[in-house]
Amino acid sequence: MTVALFRLPLLLALALLLTACSQSESQYKRSTLEGRIFGTFYQIIVIGPYSDSELDAFRVGLRQVMDEVDMSMSTYKPDSELMRFNRAPLGEWVQVSPGLFTVLEKGQQVAQASDGAFDMTVGGLVNLWSFGPEARPTKRPDAELLAERLAQTGYQYLELDPETRSARRLRDALVDLSGIAKGYAVDELGRWLDAQGVEHYMVNLGGDLIARGERAPGVSWRVGIEMPDSLVPEAKYAVPLKDLTVATSGDYRNYFEHEGVRYSHTIDPQTGEPIQHNLASVSMFHESNTLADAWATALMVVGPGQAQQLALANDLMVVLLERNNGDWLTWVSPAYKARLGPLQ
Repeated sequence: MTVALFRLPLLLALALLLTACSQSESQYKRSTLEGRIFGTFYQIIVIGPYSDSELDAFRVGLRQVMDEVDMSMSTYKPDSELMRFNRAPLGEWVQVSPGLFTVLEKGQQVAQASDGAFDMTVGGLVNLWSFGPEARPTKRPDAELLAERLAQTGYQYLELDPETRSARRLRDALVDLSGIAKGYAVDELGRWLDAQGVEHYMVNLGGDLIARGERAPGVSWRVGIEMPDSLVPEAKYAVPLKDLTVATSGDYRNYFEHEGVRYSHTIDPQTGEPIQHNLASVSMFHESNTLADAWATALMVVGPGQAQQLALANDLMVVLLERNNGDWLTWVSPAYKARLGPLQ
């Protein structure tokens, strides 16, 4: 019998819990704006003496930012800009919007730096394994079809032209931005709030976060790195976060089981198969959540040993959690320690 289990990826925002306890003691007024987008949740906390009308304007403006990203980069909307690009003839240059080009460009940067561990052309494989909009049955795909789709995959078959802000596909691969677009949306939400003059805020979009300023005078925002495999969200580590973003990739929130084997939603572009190793969680800290999102995916693909090598080679701020015979091994990169201090 096939058992399917799907759970959303989540990085605990401890600030959302802790500020509630100290709100009456704080001189900062805390307002929360929340809802759902991209098949997940968003929760945005702004600190400041904002009126109801100002908060209503924030709701409208922030939602518009998310809707624009969704209409540009969704694989679930047939009329999105991304899906129109995916339908363009092979080899034909297509001029795309500045936002979409930025995501494609940053994604290709991580693809090259990770030797293809991050690959935006894996959409066909994602769909084949039932983690995409095709919603196929939750079982192992046919080997012949798997080989066919794998042959279409490869980041080198997606070319970009910065001068004309254009892109083209050289093979019939489905470009899928699910490993990077949410991070870009977080960055865009932060830029919008910055433009409104908001100095203290936290954005949590499906577990990808950005924090600016403080949650109270002299008190930093804090986020929790979640304990993998826990049935209820439980923080294993608490991390102070100021003027920084974080994205987490894991194998424990979105998967299916078939004939006793668990298949993670994270696909290895080299094999076309879901990852099979002991690395359970990657938390990637960066000024750009777009890059944090892509790098977290890349490190999750390669597994613990190679993830450490890539983190060292690229000076990445990262925390890895690895399964070890019923226990957990934690690895913290030197770049993380230099910026954020010891893990607590």
